[in-house]
Amino acid sequence: MKRKALYSRATRRRPLASGETVSRGEQIELWQPEEQGPRLGAVFWQRTRAFLARHDRAVPATAAILITLALLGGWKLIYPTPAALTQFDIDNAVKYTLGHTPQPPDNTTIAAAIVAPSVVRVDGYLSPEHAATLAKQEEEEAKKNHVKLPPEAKDAQKDAKNDSKGKDNSTKTPDGKDAEEHPDSTGSGVVIDEKGDILTNLHVVSSTDRWVVTFSDGSKSDAVMVNSQPENDLAVIKAKVQPDDLKPATLASTRDLYPGDTVVATGFPFGIGPSVSSGVVSGLKRSFVDPTDKDKPKMTNLIQFDAAVNPGNSGGPLVNRDGEVVGIVTAIYNPTGQHVFAGMAFAVPIENAASAAGENPL
Repeated sequence: MKRKALYSRATRRRPLASGETVSRGEQIELWQPEEQGPRLGAVFWQRTRAFLARHDRAVPATAAILITLALLGGWKLIYPTPAALTQFDIDNAVKYTLGHTPQPPDNTTIAAAIVAPSVVRVDGYLSPEHAATLAKQEEEEAKKNHVKLPPEAKDAQKDAKNDSKGKDNSTKTPDGKDAEEHPDSTGSGVVIDEKGDILTNLHVVSSTDRWVVTFSDGSKSDAVMVNSQPENDLAVIKAKVQPDDLKPATLASTRDLYPGDTVVATGFPFGIGPSVSSGVVSGLKRSFVDPTDKDKPKMTNLIQFDAAVNPGNSGGPLVNRDGEVVGIVTAIYNPTGQHVFAGMAFAVPIENAASAAGENPL
């Protein structure tokens, strides 16, 4: 049987024999590149179409689920859910806040600021006749006890005598102006009502004949005596000219006051002030007898406290931590006999003090 010829489809050509040549057209045909297979993108698209054709029902549902998840994920990225706080996070937040928050003012600072507009300074001045009488009594007492008066006392006696004779003892400053008159006594007081009544100690005003009140705004005015309560060493005075913005203090009953409670005293110790000191209530319903004045009656129902006060604080307010007046500073106790603070001071309860004004507002 005759066999059919077989032909290869390969593009490879047989090698040329020695001396054999190839035409130009054959050369171009000889160097043509081999045919490339289908591209990767076309293959992927064909397979995708085949897959979609096989799963034409499941694909829409799957696509809807994926789109929904994508939308939810985008929402979470834009509006993330707050993380759940742990106790550790809360503790750190509290520590950070405390470390970066300025400390508030102390309760005593607030109390002093509340009562400050109502605190006044009370200066007492002797009349020339009274000053001369006191100077004479002091001189006789010194002779009786064979005590030599210091130069300052002698100068004061000389000035008092000149005043009683009508001579001018006023001193001059270098510019020719009259020097400021020095008070013969200094104490404190507190405005207690809209009428301008001022509570102070009786011993602050009883030793002098004329009184000048200095208000918190710096204005001054002569004052007159309105009432007195000797058994509690209290006096009520009133300025002849009062500031337009006069602010009375708030009064509080001592029935809510207990030993250990914080109290603040404001006044003019040794004429310096207004000065503020703080302490605690040491006791209630105390009694006190002034060892330097045997004629002075025994005082009872007093508040004992340990806030530092000195001569000049007398008549000033004793206030609680809310800035409310609970008492009027009246005395200090020093076993050495010196008129300086030694850790014990006394105040008249505001119930007694307010009644000296003629009414009890509590």
